[in-house]
Amino acid sequence: MLDLGNRKSIYQPEQQGLKFPDLPEFDTPAEERKHRKERLVAACRFFAQQGFDYGFAGHLTIRDPERPELYWTNPMAVHFANVNMSNLILVDHKGQVVEGEYAVNRAGFVLHANVHEAHPDIIAMCHAHTVYGTAFCALGRPIEPITQDACAFFEDHVIIGDEAGAVAVENHAGSNVAAAFKGVKAALHQNHGLLTASRHSIDSCAFWFAALERCCQQQLMVDATGHKQTYVTPDRARYSREHVGSEYIGWLHFQAVYEQLAKEQPDMFD
Repeated sequence: MLDLGNRKSIYQPEQQGLKFPDLPEFDTPAEERKHRKERLVAACRFFAQQGFDYGFAGHLTIRDPERPELYWTNPMAVHFANVNMSNLILVDHKGQVVEGEYAVNRAGFVLHANVHEAHPDIIAMCHAHTVYGTAFCALGRPIEPITQDACAFFEDHVIIGDEAGAVAVENHAGSNVAAAFKGVKAALHQNHGLLTASRHSIDSCAFWFAALERCCQQQLMVDATGHKQTYVTPDRARYSREHVGSEYIGWLHFQAVYEQLAKEQPDMFD
């Protein structure tokens, strides 16, 4: 174990006075709510940028800081690229829209509401029907530690095989997903797709979703070569996960994404 002192990560500079992202602090719940909604919108735009759209499929959520029994999410049948501050909706665990003009995605409500309700510590969730993640989930296999990037998920993801392939539109369907998210940040829902959850931020949740999709792509590419794979040893995989796979690191990665999106797509704040 490295002695990081007061730092959260080895990536935080020891040298004082350098520009480096700081974790936000808020004086009021309203400030935190605005921040969370901005980052939720940015996460949706990021998903559009990454090509994670598939019609109306895909849903991202973040708890309201003042009313944790409610969560903000993207509106039904609005493309990720068109999500902005004004069309987000606030939903309760029964699937009722408390604030906003749009309907909620039924499958999103079933999956996310069950997880949020079962795990008060989870504040954000992401799911989308991606090409490589969906393909890899059909194999019923875990992410193998074949790269440093893949080590970020070593012993930190699960495979959910129950009700594999059945669309989650009935309330009970989300219970198995909720049960699986105990102490992990990601799940491979067999014959369905990827899910990530965060106890830290929507920033972290969105980045690790994109990273998981990338790992699925890399694994499928390596499999396609037909060559024997070389694995990172468990001790080294855990070491890498500690330093490159934390919630904080996911948040830190997303800061570069957010700054670029804010510069290129200012309409997301409308």
